[in-house]
Amino acid sequence: MPAYLLRRLLYAVPILIGVNLLTFVLFFVVNSPDDMARMHIGVKRATPEAIERWKVERGYDKPMFINDAASGSARLTETLFFDKSLRMFALEFGRADDGRDIGQEIRERMGPSLAIALPTFVLSLVVSISFALLLVFFRATWLDFWGVVLCVAMMSISSLFYIIGGQWLVSKLWALVPISGYAPGLDAARFLVLPVLISVVAGIGSSARWYRTIFLEEISKDYVRTARAKGLSELAVLFRHVLRNALIPILTGVVVVIPLLFMGSLLVESFFAIPGLGSYTIDAINAQDFAVVRAMVFIGSVLYIVGLILTDLSYTLADPRVRLQ
Repeated sequence: MPAYLLRRLLYAVPILIGVNLLTFVLFFVVNSPDDMARMHIGVKRATPEAIERWKVERGYDKPMFINDAASGSARLTETLFFDKSLRMFALEFGRADDGRDIGQEIRERMGPSLAIALPTFVLSLVVSISFALLLVFFRATWLDFWGVVLCVAMMSISSLFYIIGGQWLVSKLWALVPISGYAPGLDAARFLVLPVLISVVAGIGSSARWYRTIFLEEISKDYVRTARAKGLSELAVLFRHVLRNALIPILTGVVVVIPLLFMGSLLVESFFAIPGLGSYTIDAINAQDFAVVRAMVFIGSVLYIVGLILTDLSYTLADPRVRLQ
């Protein structure tokens, strides 16, 4: 197991470096600091003096990779690449264009994002797998047929419909919960009930249909027929054999959503005015705050790589033969 984990970590390092380098190129070579300054200042007021002043105020006036005006290690450290890119490996994200510390904002906003994402993740997994097993148990019946029709219909509906419809029905018409907003502590529960419920309902269609396909593929294999021949009930076959042997594809889809648990849902947080990382990213994009966007891209790539490593490790728990590969 340690050797297996070490190999996966060694694979992750060059990937993360490559993503970081590509992000830097996109933000500083393709979209130069002069272009950023013109966007913020405005084309009509973007004089050379105003552009240079904007760059100096935000630390964008340094050379890209090598500072010929410095000496020693400062030739590499006094550069945009070191200051705006390499520092993120030490979780030093700098300041946003409005002067606020990005790292502090991320730490404060991670809580609301997790408060939505964790219950959504658990409930979606339980509901979708249970519904898929129910359809497989009653396969080739009217319940299975209409269940698949329901899944396809739910998949075809935009997430915005669930959000707007849920806000209108539950908050405005029935007045059961606030339509938007957030409160710290235990008071947050009444603000999170509706976003979590909508997120779960919006994802049932695609998830349940995918799990149903996996279970149907497993239930037609020889080991299932052998289990039935030994006298096991259909429920025992489903839960003790089919569900267990379907863990590999299930884990593939489950563990890689870990970045979303921390990054939050962009649409849900924006529409419900929840101060999480998702709404933070949307606000930064609208304000053209490239420092925040770069930080969120970097965090997303790190979390995605962590998710992939956890997926590989979960494979070894579900199927020990993976350790030999």
